[in-house]
Amino acid sequence: MEVVVVAWPSGPLESAALRRAGITARALGHEVTEIDLLAEGFAAAMTTEERAAYHEDEPVVGDVIARHVAIVRQAEALIFVYPTMASTLPPPLRGWLERVMLPGVAFVFDPETERVKPGLTRVGRILGIATYPETWPVVKAQHDNGRRILLRALRLNTGFRTRTRWVPCYSAPAADEIERNKFLARVEGAVASL
Repeated sequence: MEVVVVAWPSGPLESAALRRAGITARALGHEVTEIDLLAEGFAAAMTTEERAAYHEDEPVVGDVIARHVAIVRQAEALIFVYPTMASTLPPPLRGWLERVMLPGVAFVFDPETERVKPGLTRVGRILGIATYPETWPVVKAQHDNGRRILLRALRLNTGFRTRTRWVPCYSAPAADEIERNKFLARVEGAVASL
């Protein structure tokens, strides 16, 4: 299986989760491509050229975006690793979704039915791995926008048969070693069940 891990590992727990996800997937024989947005210095905002090309026949602008699009087009599973910020995705990850999940890539327009249909039909699994500074009740009250974006909105681009799973770590800054290890074990289990 072609597994793509997209991460913004800005802290030690996210970095450990990224490593654990990659090691587990490779140990199971999956082909793994990691996109570390932090290491790449990925810019969150679309460029003027990208925005102008968005609705054109060829919306992919630039070598970095073209490389990411090629990787995503081969994906059979998408894994996202990130720290929740202000109850949603960190800006670089949100920007990655906006800059890579383009028309003709993530979704296509069917001129016969005049409807949008999924473009990432190879993707059969989406796994979200997120850390939160807040407790579960606070996250629930804030509606966990990152989870909704990845498991609901992104799933519209892959099809409703795509299986989804979420691995959260609530109150991550206060987590002790035992809680961190339990979280990483859940990450390993979730990746193993892909």
